[in-house]
Formats: sequence, C-alpha cells, structure tokens
Amino acid sequence: MSASIAYLHADTGVPPQLFEPDTRNPFLARAVELRERFNQDAIARDRAGGRPVEQIRLLKENGLLALLLPREHGGEGEPWSTALRITRTFSQVDGSLGHLFGYHYSSLLSPRLRKEPEKTADLWRRSVQGNWFWGNTANSFSRSLFGRLEGDWFVLDGYRPFTSGSHVADFLSVAWEDEQTGERRFAAIPSDREGLVIEDDWDGIGQRQTGSGRVSYRGVRIHASEVLGAPVPLNPTGAPAEAWRTVTPLQQQSVLLNVFVGTAQGALRAARDYTRHKSRPWLHSGVERHIDDPWIQRQYGELYVKTKAATALADRALVALDHVAAQGEALTHAQRGEAAVAIAAANVLAGQVALEVTSEIFEVMGARSAVRPEGFDRFWRNARIHTLHNPAEYKTRNVGRWFVSDALPEPGTFQ
Repeated sequence: MSASIAYLHADTGVPPQLFEPDTRNPFLARAVELRERFNQDAIARDRAGGRPVEQIRLLKENGLLALLLPREHGGEGEPWSTALRITRTFSQVDGSLGHLFGYHYSSLLSPRLRKEPEKTADLWRRSVQGNWFWGNTANSFSRSLFGRLEGDWFVLDGYRPFTSGSHVADFLSVAWEDEQTGERRFAAIPSDREGLVIEDDWDGIGQRQTGSGRVSYRGVRIHASEVLGAPVPLNPTGAPAEAWRTVTPLQQQSVLLNVFVGTAQGALRAARDYTRHKSRPWLHSGVERHIDDPWIQRQYGELYVKTKAATALADRALVALDHVAAQGEALTHAQRGEAAVAIAAANVLAGQVALEVTSEIFEVMGARSAVRPEGFDRFWRNARIHTLHNPAEYKTRNVGRWFVSDALPEPGTFQ
C-alpha cells in the first residue's frame, strides 16, 4: 500500500483525523473505538493506579489478544505492525494500556524462541481458548529468583521486579536461575499458581496502571513439562547462532517507541483541543483568539512537525520489524542488525519528541491548563518514567557506530 493511499480514507478520499490509524483494518477500527472508551476515565485511573480490570476485559471482549498468533493455532495471523499500531492508538490516551497491550504479545510469543514447537503450539491453542492475557516475570537483569530441582519439579523462591502486566495476567512468562549452576531456565505458568504472590506494589510517577512492581515466589513448583527449552549458561559468550532467537529485544523496543509516539500524538491532540476551546489570549498578544497568536501558531507548528517526523520513523521501524518476523528461522544476522538500526533510530527520536511535546504543550495552552483536574501532566509523567527505563544514549551510539563504520549492533537485551 502506498503512503498516499494509506493516508486517505478509502470511501471519501478525505485525509483522516490527526494521527489516526487506517481503520480499514477491523482490529484497528476496534482499537479506535476502545480508545474513546478508555479516554473517558483515563485521568481518574491514572490517579488511582492499580489494576485496569475493566479495560483488560474489553480487550478480551473485542478479540484483540490473539492477533499475532498463527491461524493454525486459532490466532488471526496479523503482523507485528498491527499490534504496535494498536499500542500507539491506546497510548494516545493511556500509556499504561498501550504498554500492557504491547508487552502482552512479547510474553505470549516468547515460548517460540525456546525451540519447543509442540509445547509452544499447545500454549498458544490454550491461550486462544482461554482468551488469556499474558504478563511478564522474566526480568533479564535481576538475579533474585532461584530454583532447585526436586524430582520432576523445579521449586522457586525469591522475587522479580518490574513485572509489567502481572497484576492483570492470566498467564506469566517466567525465568529463574539454578541455585547450583546459575543457569537460567524458562517456563510459562498460570498466574494463580500456589506460592506465587503478585505484590501489585508499583507506585511510579507515571505508567500508573502497568503493574510494574514485584512478584514474589514462595516455594512455587514448576513441573519439568512446563519448562521451555534448554538452560542458558550464566555467562554466555556471543549471541545465539540463530538470529531468529534474538528478536525479542527488537519487539520490546518497538513496543516502547510506539508508546512514546502515541503519547506525543495524544498529548498534542489533547492540547490542540484545549487551545481551541479553552485557552485565552495573552494580555499583550494583540489578538482576540489564542489560536491567532503567531507565537502559538509557530510553537504548535514545531511540535506537529517533530511529532510527524517521529511518527514517520516509527512507521519505518514497523516495516523493519514485520520484515524480520516474516523471515522466521531463515532470518540472517545482517537482516536482524539492519532492523535493529531502524528501530533504534526511531526509538531515540520518539523518546525525545515525547518528552518535548508533553512538556511544551503547557506553554501553548496557558496557565489554566496546569491543574490536576485537566490531567495533562499524565502525558509527561508517562513519557518521563518510561524513557528512563530505555536510555537513548546507547541507541544513539549504536546508530552512530553503524553510520560511520557499517558495524551492525550486536544482539543484546536492549538492541
């Protein structure tokens, strides 16, 4: 589909509203409808934090939790770009829901990387049948969860921090270290497994409903049949020989950058509406309407141009990720590396623009916009806390290194 065709509504040839997805895709159309429902109480839910239980129910009700699974397992066979455009759409009003939706798919698809096709197929079929929402307790940095083998069972004690989605999950991806060898093991288990405690103690300044707090394991038993793949050495040397087993960071980085882009888009849209209907002209502006002030027009113009640029790079990164995913096990390290550069570049700009837009909108809206009932601060808080978990510096270096030397990024946790 050409850019010109994608930009126009199929029936009228009229440009769509600001930063709207192409709703000819029925799943994106559902996402737009849900976005409007989520927007109704987004400010109140941001203040409350906790669990977006009703919103997860609506995702299930609208059939959005199996989009990326193969059709032979009951899924919809959609590309990653569909899920990420939905992530972006939700993030326009609620960064937490965009975050949760994108990370659901990262966890749901992770069993495939363990080279256990029969177990993976069984998990996916059951997930479709149960309409499961997936969460994550496989933090790659924290060596705080350990397991020991007792017969046919692994017994886990400890905890994992930053467990996004665990508080509303039906199923969890799990990773732990062997007490004796330090090797890492993986599994997927129900969230109601005995001894597993969802602490639900996340209290960040932003992304308030992501549940990115702690999950404790107190003698949690995982049967050998639930374990996925071979153990990974404590200090593995080099990347896996198969490039397709290194795509998870690209998927996760793509979720992050689309949360950033959606947050910038949503903040700019909301600010424009406020300026049109509520803002008053500055005393010395010489205009009767705030929108006629050349200063306001220029600043909105700059924010729009930057947001459009970030959106364009994000769209390019979507194409790169879809291409990587389509290669399957035939993916080469060169193809993977080229996609990593595209995604890193998009991520850097998306984070920068999100922080800039969500801060500067207050200048163009005026002093009356900076009160808690308006809720505009949530956009900045969401962007600020999320970018701190995803430093742009190292991505910028990777892009620069590639630019001057053609050296593609080595696969790693964030690239």
